[in-house]
Amino acid sequence: YEDGTGIPKFSAAEATANCDALHIVSTKSMFGPSVPQCLAIVGEYPSFHVKAWMRANPKDLKPVSHHLPLVPVSRGKQSNGLDQFISPSAMHINLNYKLLKTYFDTVDDLKKKLKPILQKVATNNSVVVLVCNFGQADLLANFICASKAKGLDVSNVLVFATDQATYDVATTLGVSSYYDEALFEAVPENEAKRYGDKTFRDMMYAKVLAVQLVNMLGYDVLFQDVDIVWWRNPLELFHDKDSNLYDFDILFQDDGARSVRYAPYSAN
Repeated sequence: YEDGTGIPKFSAAEATANCDALHIVSTKSMFGPSVPQCLAIVGEYPSFHVKAWMRANPKDLKPVSHHLPLVPVSRGKQSNGLDQFISPSAMHINLNYKLLKTYFDTVDDLKKKLKPILQKVATNNSVVVLVCNFGQADLLANFICASKAKGLDVSNVLVFATDQATYDVATTLGVSSYYDEALFEAVPENEAKRYGDKTFRDMMYAKVLAVQLVNMLGYDVLFQDVDIVWWRNPLELFHDKDSNLYDFDILFQDDGARSVRYAPYSAN
């Protein structure tokens, strides 16, 4: 006990000595010290979801008030009354339907075109996938040139170009590239101006498609953005059977952000 009056403290080994299974809840107040936060542990059916309650009116956008009753809220509800995760409008839903229809209507043809490219590019059944538009072509060139300067093998890199100009840049740099006009016609050629703008979102969509297409054809994927350089070839680590990481199906880089948007694992 701390000073004989506090909560008993144990080491991790002592606290888990009698546990055959362990559930960990990781949480921190989203609102800072100005909004008191409580944690409740309630026995019920097994659940891995943290349910949020707040003294707010779910029907308006007014801030938290201590005079209101606690009510269940979405995980994006903020103390100022705004919600980070609003439902998409009918316009956005219809736009996304059109994008998905284009993808689903052409996915079999896309796989046929990609299959011989992947057979040529893959090493140990693994492919390094990048997605780039012309606005980020200088970053792509920086990655390729930096890798070659260090003598690192980029023969198993496949660049999904979202426009013809980027495809030309990638092939000139000596790396394999794939471009499909119908699939990527809605993706702008210019770079994103800020995090989360339309160009940013369109590129995120293209990245999801690129990874899924390669996965569906039976290959392991190392996906990375173009704004990094390699110190060493990362595939050597993933292919190392003595590594503690070898048996994991999926590995993510820590995004660094600790906002609720990236909870619970802050994966990038």
